[in-house]
Formats: sequence, C-alpha cells, structure tokens
Amino acid sequence: MTRAARAATTGVAFGSAVAALGAVTALANRVGVRRLRPVDGVITEPVTVLIPARDEADRLPALIADLRAQQGISDLGVVILDDGSTDGTEAAALAAIGDDDRFFLSRNDIDPAPGWTGKTAACARLAALASGDDVLIFLDADVRLAPHALAAAVHELRRTGAALVCPWPRQLAASPAEHLVQPLLGWSWAATLPVALANRTRQPSMSVACGQFLVFDAAAYRAIGGHAAVAGNVTEDLAIARVLRRAGRPTVLVAAGPLAETRMYRTTSELTEGYTRWLWSAYGGRAGSLAVGSIAALAFWTPPLAALCGRGRLRRIGLLGYGAAVTSRLLARSTETGARPGPADALAALAHPLSIAAYLTLSARSHRAHRAAALRWKGRPL
Repeated sequence: MTRAARAATTGVAFGSAVAALGAVTALANRVGVRRLRPVDGVITEPVTVLIPARDEADRLPALIADLRAQQGISDLGVVILDDGSTDGTEAAALAAIGDDDRFFLSRNDIDPAPGWTGKTAACARLAALASGDDVLIFLDADVRLAPHALAAAVHELRRTGAALVCPWPRQLAASPAEHLVQPLLGWSWAATLPVALANRTRQPSMSVACGQFLVFDAAAYRAIGGHAAVAGNVTEDLAIARVLRRAGRPTVLVAAGPLAETRMYRTTSELTEGYTRWLWSAYGGRAGSLAVGSIAALAFWTPPLAALCGRGRLRRIGLLGYGAAVTSRLLARSTETGARPGPADALAALAHPLSIAAYLTLSARSHRAHRAAALRWKGRPL
C-alpha cells in the first residue's frame, strides 16, 4: 500500500469512527431522552405565556387558537408583544383573541437600545409585563401546541426542580431546502451530547436550549436579570441557559414532539437569512467553526466518497461510516418526533453529505456577513 493510500484509509477510518460515535450517542438519546407527555391533574400556580411577535400575522392566530384550547392549567395568562410589525399582526391577533380575557396584547414601536437584539429586548419587555407570576413560558409565534402541552411542560419544570425546561419542538419541513437543513438542529445535539448526563450536570458547555419554547421558574429567571443578562446575544436561548447554569441553577432538555411542533421557515430565502444571522456565533467564532466544519467534512464526506470510489477495505470502511451517519440522522429524528422516521426523513438522512454541505455554506455566508456588518433579521440590523 502506498503512502497516499495509507493516508486515505486512515482519514476515512477516522471519519467513520466519528460517525459511528455519533450513531452510538444518538441511540443512547433515543432510549434515554425524556419525552413531554400529558399528565393528570390541574396546574394551579399562575402561568404566563409570553409571545414576541414581529410580522407574524399569518402564524400568530394559529398559536392563539392552540393557547385558547389548552387544558390542565387553571390560572393561565397570555401576553403578546406586537414588536413594530407592519403586516397587520395586531389586527390578526385581536381577531384571534376575541373576547378571551386571559390575553393581553401590547404594542412596541421603539427600536432596541444599543447592545440589545430585537428578540432579547422584546422578551425583556414581555417579562416586565408579567411580574409576580410563578412560571414564565416564552413561545415563538410559529409553534403549534397540543391541548395538554403547557400543563405537561410546567409539570416537568416542577418535577425536575429545574430553573429552565426546554421542550424541544418537532421541527417540520416541506421544501427540499428545509429537509436538508432543519433536521440538523435536532441531530446536532442528539448525535453529540448524552442528554441524560447533560441534564444532571450544571456544566454550561453541556447546555441545550431552543428559544421557540422555554419554560422558566420566574424567580430563577429574574434572579439572573432575565434577558438583560444576554441582551446582545443572537443565540439568546442557549446563552440564558448557560447563565443559569453558571449561577448554579439546573436546566433540562426534553423532547416535546408530538405535543409541540414548528415550521421555522417557509422559503429558502427565509431559511438562508435565518441561519445566516447566527451561525457566525456558533462554536466560539471563526476558529471553532473552522474546526467543527473540518471534522464534519472528514466524518460525513470522506466515508461516502470512499464507499463510491474506493475498493476493498477502503470501500468497506466508507460504507460503515456512511451507514453510521445515516443511522444517527434517523435516530435523532425519531428522538425529536417520538415516532418512526417516514420516507421523507429517510431520504433526508441518505442525503446527509448534502446537508453538511448546506450547513458549511450557510456558516461561511454567516461569517462573511458578520465581518461586513451586514447581518439583519426582520428588517433590523444585528
């Protein structure tokens, strides 16, 4: 065997080992991740749902309908902040609310102060309107809820004694671009982090959070200063979980599908802009992104290439690595949804090398936009 052949085999073997480790981790999470489930009884403590909404006229009414149908919470209030919308969000919300006096709609037309992102400023304003409550639940307007979802989430908060419970919603996808990219969100933690262990530790680096659905103990939230503690962070969900852990307060991740689901983006341009706004901040900056991207390319490109182009032992190693990557994707999807992966999930898993290519492209685009100070989200500069 030539030196080049030995180097190629070593590289493919390393990449396949990384993929195999991801499959083992994903299997452990499929078995061990706790799932949000309906519970008996009624939650009697005050619960306030807080919804930041900017140009959400087409999505917000469906969430309001879901909230009006919630069961198992006797003292539920909902505060919605129309954050400078220009698409009729306020009128759509009022029509959906009707005469339900549990809902309060507020309007904000002031741009965020320097050092704040639009999302963190909106969440801080919402929390100020909910002073004195026991449980604060932040929801994005694109989340959809089953009737017992909120009661189950509050029960989980109190059962675990956590300061924050993050119920991870099932991520929906329709377009080819969504199928390529969206499953990577759940896969990114399901194939890399033993969640059962992460939920028991207070190590900030082992935090997982999804800002679409966050359930806080109100006292713990306010003790760290609320969203003011992460005012300028574009990934405020993960940042606030880390602040809580640094303060010695536990945070917990649970899988919320099928009680909660969301379709984050509806077009390729929405998806591109959405990921571009924050991927630059992942992994600590450019050096971390480069390291993670290099490992991802080695683990998820070289094995399928070896399976296609190699021979003998090299091809067998490549097939094992590619098979492990596909397996990790399917297991992660099953963990997220609580069901067997469907045909679309299987096709997306088989296209995992293309998903990694899409991620690397978006990451590079995000870093370029950040260096050029050209990042924007919903019409606001970041």
